[in-house]
Amino acid sequence: MGIFHFFKEKLSQSKNPIDEIQKEFIEKSINTSERLISSFNEDVGYGLDYSEASLKILDENILSLFYDNKDHVSPDMKEDIIAQAGSYIFEVVRRYYGGKYYWHDKLNQPILIVNNSNSQIKVLAFEEVKKRIEYGNEYNIPSFFKTYSNVLKKENKVMFDLKNEIIA
Repeated sequence: MGIFHFFKEKLSQSKNPIDEIQKEFIEKSINTSERLISSFNEDVGYGLDYSEASLKILDENILSLFYDNKDHVSPDMKEDIIAQAGSYIFEVVRRYYGGKYYWHDKLNQPILIVNNSNSQIKVLAFEEVKKRIEYGNEYNIPSFFKTYSNVLKKENKVMFDLKNEIIA
């Protein structure tokens, strides 16, 4: 994803990349998600407010539109909406649970890792948006968020693999 590619370069150049990059990464994520909000918020009744409920609005009113028209969406437009919606999801998760951004080389996209005393989750929001656009409601965003939310609320140590499947 080109929008976040500069973080990959900075991570490889920095001596302490997490401390130096987190604020900049958060700012970039917010700016990218704000593009989504400015483009669609009026059309969805101003419901894009970074709440859990807003993920249903994102899914049903925006991503479903891209799924329904996926054969007519250019690759650049698809990449852009994946970055915008993915950044929005990252911000919802980060505002609820915290976390730190990293760069996932294999998938060439950002990842948000959230830790609490009992759990660690790896949020691949761009990947989830891509699947939602390609495969439809089977990969709906509210269920994606609820899965992570439930894990973070449990007392068991749980980790997800790169396909978001529970592995421990």
